[in-house]
Parts: sequence; structure tokens; C-alpha cells
Amino acid sequence: MIEDISIKDFALIDSLDLSFNKGFTVLTGETGTGKSILIGSISFLLGGKTASDVIRSGAQEALVTGTVLVPENSGAARWLSDRGIEPDSSRILLKRNAKAGGKSSCWIQGVPVTRNELAEFTSFLVDIHGQHDHQSLLKVSEHRRFLDSYAGIAEDVAAFSGLYSQLVDARRRREEMEASRQNRDEKMELLSFAVKEITEAKIEADEEENLEAEAKRLSQHEKLCSALEQCSSMFGSDMSSGAAGILALMKRAKGFLETAAGIDTSFSPDIPRLENAFYEIEDINSNIGNYLNSTVFDPARLEAVEERLSLLYKLKKKYGPSLRAVLDYAETASRELEELSKLEENRSSIDSEISSLERKLLADGNRISEKRGEASGRMEKAVEGILKSLGMGGTKFKVSLSPKESSEGTGRTVSQYGFDNVEFLISANPGEPLRPLAKIASGGEISRVMLALKTVLADADSADTLIFDEIDTGIGGEVALSVGSYIHNLSGSRQVLCITHLAGIACQADNQIVIEKRTEGGGTVTSAHGVSGDERVAEISRMLAGGAGSSVSMEHARKLLKEYSGRV
Repeated sequence: MIEDISIKDFALIDSLDLSFNKGFTVLTGETGTGKSILIGSISFLLGGKTASDVIRSGAQEALVTGTVLVPENSGAARWLSDRGIEPDSSRILLKRNAKAGGKSSCWIQGVPVTRNELAEFTSFLVDIHGQHDHQSLLKVSEHRRFLDSYAGIAEDVAAFSGLYSQLVDARRRREEMEASRQNRDEKMELLSFAVKEITEAKIEADEEENLEAEAKRLSQHEKLCSALEQCSSMFGSDMSSGAAGILALMKRAKGFLETAAGIDTSFSPDIPRLENAFYEIEDINSNIGNYLNSTVFDPARLEAVEERLSLLYKLKKKYGPSLRAVLDYAETASRELEELSKLEENRSSIDSEISSLERKLLADGNRISEKRGEASGRMEKAVEGILKSLGMGGTKFKVSLSPKESSEGTGRTVSQYGFDNVEFLISANPGEPLRPLAKIASGGEISRVMLALKTVLADADSADTLIFDEIDTGIGGEVALSVGSYIHNLSGSRQVLCITHLAGIACQADNQIVIEKRTEGGGTVTSAHGVSGDERVAEISRMLAGGAGSSVSMEHARKLLKEYSGRV
């Protein structure tokens, strides 16, 4: 329910704070005082679309805040929980503003949300009926839900939806499997060839680097040996010229250094250093000699290495940028081959699953359709009976049930909610054809039809607050009293706010708020306040007399309040 609302610079409202109680509250006042503006500000707070003139003249921003009470275990409570928003003692603060530049911002419990999110959340809590867009019963998509709730099959339909989702998933998997089957042979041939080609290559992840190094040595064998021979001749002796090599020169140098050290001992530490250098060079020369003695140019080996590298290059080009990727591809392909080989076995299993789900959906769907058919007749009679009491005796109300047709025109089809299209139809006047509920022209007729449906669906509707605008258009007298009585009955289980011009409705309310318009500071402002006692008697009298109440209208007002509300 709505507990309070604070409005600032909205249309003609300068600043207004109102608290709302449980039960039935009427909003009254002379024509043009701004009663619909107050409803408009509530609609704005609940996420309604923003009009261009919502900001009061001279202001830069319209701001509306309000507190709503969220029942535990309700759709609204689950919506909040899914988004991590915590109520405060079951209360939620709503806030919305509109700036002069056209931007609108919304918050739920201080959390920024979009307008659509705000409207989605508040739709669990409030329905506004009249000249506003918060009319869930005018949405054909909602008619099926209301009928199912009235028929007591909401849980059955939810279970059906679960089965339907399972069937959709199973059929999707079957289609994917069939597509795989159609291409399976070709794909298996390609995969088998790849696995065989990679496996037979006996790839080692690090062999490419070693092969490339070997190919480099073999392809430049002559140049390598020539360089080593030149190096070795410099270390040893050049036999062709008889020139002494580095090692012989180092031996002679050692003798000279020992002579010098015998004269000056400061050279003594250099002798072992020279010896170490001699042995290092001698070892290097020995390694070069061993390599030259053992190496033999093998053109066949070079050809084999180049062929191996060529094979590895081709495999990388086909299956991956590296040998590791090629090996990974082979592993993945092997697994896919195994899955494809099981296709027939899996196809048989899923066909059995689909058949079982189809049989159960058919049986459950037929039962749901049968229960809907039984409930629709009861619902039609109940709504028409209430509409008769509300001054619409010639009205025909129809719950239209028709089978869902496939888009190909091949007969009945199914959706997640069953086999039926559900729509509420109405003929407001004798002789007129039945038309969709949304086609009713009169706001008063819309409100009364909604009132009848809300009465019938009182236990099915989750909205805890109902707001009726223009509920009394085209009625009066005894019909107004009947309308007031029905609204009062509805308010026994929920909060009801109602704009009315009729004393016959207002006198049956638990609470009454008077809307007034006055000139202030050269401008027009709207205000509101609750009335009780003599002040309420005076307001009911004004409504009866159409102006300042006479003694007769005052007495009549007291009698109405005493008879219908017991407050005077």
C-alpha cells in the first residue's frame, strides 16, 4: 500500500505532503481543483510516462517521493530480493524527479533505476484505473493470468510452463543433433584424417627448434669446418709456413715471464694466470680437433631434416600456429570423433524424451483448457451481475477462449501457457457487438468494468492498492451508492483511492481528502487535506448541492454519513 507521498513543484502543486490510510479513501473537490493532478503525481512516482508540463511554472524541477509498504513473500518482495534491495521494516522509499531539460531520474530505496524498472516494481503493488496507463486488466497478455487465477489453476499452468521449457530445450538439442548427423560423415572423415595425419607424424613439442639448428649446421658444413680449421691452425702451428702458433708462443712467453719474476717477484702471480690461459686455449683447440675428426657431411641427413621441417610447417599451417596447437587440435578432434560416434545412441534417447514430454503436455494442456472453459462461464456471470448493480445492466461480458493457431495455419499449436488464447470482450450497450476491453470509449465504463473485475478477482489480483479515476462518469443516485458499496467491499482486503464527484460514493469511504485550488502570489496552486467531523459533513453537503450547502443538504449529508460510514 501507499503510506505517504510528498510532492514539490508538480504541475499546479507547489508543495504537498499527504499520508494515506488503509481501507477506502476518496479524493473530492470542486471541478478543476486538480484532483487528477494528484493522481498524475502518483502515477509519475510509480513510473508513468512523463508529460512535458509536469514541472510547475517557474520551477526547474518536479520532485515526488513516497513510501510504499511491501508485503512479505510477494512478487514485489521477490523483485527487490533479486536486485539486492533491502526494505526497511517492509517499507520502500520511492523517488522520482523531472528536470526542465527533459531528464527524469528514479530511485528505489536510494538505488538508481530506470523508469521501466520503477514501473515494473510498482506494478506488483498498485493499479491505477481511469485515464492512466497503469491498467493491467486492459492488457490482453494479462487476461490469461487473471482467468487462471480465478480458475485456481495458476500452479498447474506454472508446471505446464516448466514442461514446455523442457520440450523446447529437448527439441533444440534434437535439431542440433540432426544438423550434426547430416554433416557427420563428412566431418568425421575430415577429423579422422586430421587425427591420423598428426598421430603418424609423431610430433614432439620441442623438436622444431632442434631440427632448425641441425639444418643450419648441415647446410653450412663447409663454411663451419673451414672456420674451425683456420682457428685451430692459429692455436697450433701453420705447417705450410712453419709459423709458430698461439700455444707455442705462450710456452715461450711463460719462460720469459718466469725469468722476469725471478728478478721482480711482483710478476709471480701472473705465471699461474698465463698457465690457466694456456690450458683453456689448449682445451678449446682439442675440442675443435675432435669435432673436425668426427664430423662428416651427410647430404641425406640434410634432406631428411628439411623434409621433416617441411612436414611440420604444413601441419602448423593446417592445424595451428605452433606444434603445441597442432597436438591440441588432434586431442580435441579425437574427443569430437568420439561424441559423433555416439550420435545414434543419443538421438534415440532424446527422441524418447521428446515423445514423453509431448504426451504429458498434451494431457496437461487439455486439462488446463477444460478448467479454463469451466471457469470462464462462471466469471462471465459474476462480472455481468456486478455490472448490473453498477448501472450497466445491458452489458455483456465474454471470456473468449480460442485455440492457438500455428503460424503456418496447420492447426492448433501450443505456447508456454497452454493451447488457448484468452481475451476479455465486452458489449457495453444492448445490440452492440462484443469488442476487446480496451476499445471501451467511456472512462466511466472502463472504471466500472474494472471495478467489477477487481471484485470478482479480489483473491487473484496481487496489487495491494487500487486507484480509480473517473469512477462516477455517467452515473448517479442508486447506482452511485452501489458503486460506493462495491468499492468499500474491495477495500476490506486492500487500499483503495478514488476520485469522485458523487456524495453517494464519498459517504461510504473510510477517509476523505479534499483537493482545493487557490490563487497565491500571482499564481495558482493546488492543496489537499483530510477532512472529518463537521468539515466532512460540509464537503458532502457541497457535493450534494453543487455549491455551498444549505441546511437541507447538510442534514442529508449527515444522514448519508451516518447510514453508510457510521462516522457522524
